[in-house]
Amino acid sequence: MKGILGKKLGMTQYFNELGEIVPVTVVEVSPNYVVQKKVVEKEGYNALQLGYEEKKLNRVNKPMLGHFKKAGDKAFYYLKEVKFDNVDNFEVGQQINITDVFSEGEIIDVTAISKGKGFQGVMKRHNFKGGRATHGSMFHRAPGSAGSSTFPSRVWKGKRYPGHMGNERVTVQNLKIEKIFPEKNIVLIKGAIPGANNSLVILKNAIKKSA
Repeated sequence: MKGILGKKLGMTQYFNELGEIVPVTVVEVSPNYVVQKKVVEKEGYNALQLGYEEKKLNRVNKPMLGHFKKAGDKAFYYLKEVKFDNVDNFEVGQQINITDVFSEGEIIDVTAISKGKGFQGVMKRHNFKGGRATHGSMFHRAPGSAGSSTFPSRVWKGKRYPGHMGNERVTVQNLKIEKIFPEKNIVLIKGAIPGANNSLVILKNAIKKSA
């Protein structure tokens, strides 16, 4: 288990060694810092609390200021806990770069908050086919009948209905790291990942597949 925090910049194309065009997502992985270390003996599991994207100390409240100062004189906009198997290799306050965790060709899982799309109907939210589009049908994009008979005389819980879409935690599995530019802190990941541009993403080792 290992991982690192980054920021999605957008999508582009990359020509690999075979001259093939590969659609990639560009992720900026600036240095992460170990803010807290959790071990089996104390917390029951191994993990690192990582800080990402520095901010001024005068913008932090006192409880968080005390927490940050244990790891040095740096404060961060983002704090995320990532499980690590080899926490003994890291110290509180240590800087972690992308090349310390991942290498080119590795298979990873990417987690982020998906784009919020507000209130949407069943055709957009659940891919319903919809009714006839011809004149006079009066049934085009509506969900249709949803009630039950005498039993249970109500709508079953969990039915697919219009409602809030997006803005939820999504993980895309088994994505390949195509290229790493360590001098620019840039990672090219094959395929699309969730989230808007400039949003936080978490890169973790794949739990189902390896390179």
